[in-house]
Amino acid sequence: MVDQKTSDERLYLALDLPSVGEAKSLVNKLGECIVSYKIGLQLLSIGGVELGQELKAMGKNVFYDFKFHDIGATVEKATRSVSALKADLLTVHARPEVMKSAVAGRGDSNLKILAVTVLTSLDNEALKEIGYHQGAKELVMRRVNQALECGVDGVVASPLEASAIRNAVPKDFLIVTPGIRMPSDNLNDQKRVSTPGATLNLGASHLVIGRSITQAKDPRKTALNIISDIAGG
Repeated sequence: MVDQKTSDERLYLALDLPSVGEAKSLVNKLGECIVSYKIGLQLLSIGGVELGQELKAMGKNVFYDFKFHDIGATVEKATRSVSALKADLLTVHARPEVMKSAVAGRGDSNLKILAVTVLTSLDNEALKEIGYHQGAKELVMRRVNQALECGVDGVVASPLEASAIRNAVPKDFLIVTPGIRMPSDNLNDQKRVSTPGATLNLGASHLVIGRSITQAKDPRKTALNIISDIAGG
């Protein structure tokens, strides 16, 4: 059993790196302190799926952040393919047809479907430029309600919406939050952010952290500091 003082399965490390080789090297450096990993679009076409399978064989949790967004039939078939990989989490965009199709595609597998509400790189001004008349929080909550109706297992949303979502969903509904930063971190392209422990206290079920660890001089030490922040709330 993993020592909970040095790891926390609620923390997903985003392996947003240029190559599978670099990702594997980082996994080896981190050892037992990270037990959950997210694989996104950067690695998808260069061996990301296979890397996920290797991580599963090591006993890790795997989150395929593929953000499916297509016609229903295509999403259903693609989700069925991912469900055969024994991954733990998969993202799709929070459009009703897409969400319903993903739920149908995962069938009776253990794959959890997460609906992406509003990307954490977007704030109210950016949404206005795109053409939305609602602010981020209002749009997120609308999509949360649609996600509940479609039967997905959870949503991806920023820490700033976590509390409102938690108050509106069942206890077992997953709230996965990117945009996590330690106080000393550079925000980079993120707009709606919070610290790890504070985000869990707001109602998040899982955290996604990338550059804070992947770009650190000592990734393992940084990961342990984040885990300590989680434990301290």
